[in-house]
Amino acid sequence: MIRQKLETWLDQPIVRNTILGVIVFNAILLGLETSNATMARIGPWIEFLDALCLTVFVIEIALKLFARGWRFFLNGWSVFDFVIVAIALLPGAGAFSVLRALRILRLLRVISLVPRLRRVVEGFLTALPGMGSVFILMALIFYIGAVMATRLFAGSFPEFFGTLGRSAYSLFQIMTLESWSMGIVRPVMEVYPLAWAFFVPFIMITTFAVVNLLVGLIVNSMQDAHHAEDVQRTDTYRDEVLSRLEAIERRLDRKD
Repeated sequence: MIRQKLETWLDQPIVRNTILGVIVFNAILLGLETSNATMARIGPWIEFLDALCLTVFVIEIALKLFARGWRFFLNGWSVFDFVIVAIALLPGAGAFSVLRALRILRLLRVISLVPRLRRVVEGFLTALPGMGSVFILMALIFYIGAVMATRLFAGSFPEFFGTLGRSAYSLFQIMTLESWSMGIVRPVMEVYPLAWAFFVPFIMITTFAVVNLLVGLIVNSMQDAHHAEDVQRTDTYRDEVLSRLEAIERRLDRKD
């Protein structure tokens, strides 16, 4: 009985919003810690408030473990919260000093508290299997393009295409359209006038076709996640209506 009441209390909007506020406040504190001037002035206060925020997170996780028991670990988002808080509890000195930078991961707990963010992440995770096939296709295109670019342009532009790795990196820069024309392609075309016949199809295939295919997979997965949630919400509402109708029917039967 106590566990049920505690779980109901933890699921209340005011509790979730309070934890969300603590997370945002803690993220601001972690940002202030990167300023040497700020730390020199109010460093002890920032560290105290940071420890206080971590205490709130630990208490929240402990209460959820007590209220839900083993069911706590059946929920993926609960496990996610548990791991994030566990990382924050690791010592920040000695061999673990690098882990201090991971404390900002606490901000990721916003994802588990905001339903819309959860749907975005769930849609992305659902799209991963399909994205894997697209990534394999992208890797094949990059490998073929890197081999061709190395053989075609390495002699005159070793800084861009001297090795297979340099060619792959240059092609990645071209795919992102970051200084691709003036920085790489036009200098190459001054030596190889027909180089456009290689670079333009590469951009058309990677930037406008394969990348948009990835975006389409993610959007489709998010739409499926929204649809599933709408169906679940409809089923829940229907069950509530049916239970109320049954209760009304029982009352009418008693009166008769």
